[in-house]
Amino acid sequence: MANLKDIRTRIASVKSTQQVTSAMKMVSAAKLRKAQDAIIQMRPYAEKLNEILTSVSSNLGSDVENKFAERKVRNKVLIIAITSNRGLCGGFNSNVVKRTTELLGTTFSEQSKKNKVDVIAIGKKAVDGLKSKGVKVSESYLDLYDKLNYSTVSEIAQAVMDKYATGEYDQVELVYNQFKNAAVQNLVNEQFLPVNIESKADSKSKKTASKISYLFEPSMQEIVVSIIPQSLRIQFFKAILDSVAAEHGARMTAMHKATDNATELIRELKLNYNKARQASITNEILEIVSGANAMKG
Repeated sequence: MANLKDIRTRIASVKSTQQVTSAMKMVSAAKLRKAQDAIIQMRPYAEKLNEILTSVSSNLGSDVENKFAERKVRNKVLIIAITSNRGLCGGFNSNVVKRTTELLGTTFSEQSKKNKVDVIAIGKKAVDGLKSKGVKVSESYLDLYDKLNYSTVSEIAQAVMDKYATGEYDQVELVYNQFKNAAVQNLVNEQFLPVNIESKADSKSKKTASKISYLFEPSMQEIVVSIIPQSLRIQFFKAILDSVAAEHGARMTAMHKATDNATELIRELKLNYNKARQASITNEILEIVSGANAMKG
């Protein structure tokens, strides 16, 4: 059994760690509220934009020119992995890295063998995690979260869209954590490009959209051409906001569990300390009694 000094030192160390994890939990809870409000406010706008796009597109012929439409051949692929810059949030970052490497070995294995897959990392943990897996990162964005706003994110989205429009890539995939609630984050990979208008809204949205009559100015064709790029930028921004909210939720949950574990560990250490102290006192009493008996003898 460890001596009393070692146990006291460890108790003090665990208490110090407990204070840190508890503080991080409160900070993450405060940041989560702001991030959660942002993604909740964004979703209705994105859904309504998709509803309008679906309604307009359903009245157009398939011959409408769209540079972001489906391509028959998939030669070059781009994967965008979205993580955070910081750790201590459970499997939040490692799950994105794992899913990205899985895509390289399964869905895009043929392109990967021909070096026809590029990976963009958003977040420091994506860069570190992918490099540790031997995945080459072609481009990274580490300062995005310092001043997170639509303008900054839309510039990245537009750069990706331009590369797709010029034929540099035939498909763009997003891998990120989607925010559900403070305790649950859903890891998803979704096709960013090409645009599949038919899948951008569920059957209920399509049914609702078909009943709505819109007045179009200047024309439906021109509106579709302008709405699709806007919808893509909104989709990309929504993915970033989802990831940020999910990060704070994951960190808050992880720090909550760490604080609970520290509390339990302190309880066990105090129990061991009391046992060791009791054993020490018992030994001292035995030594005194033995010494007294020896003097009488």
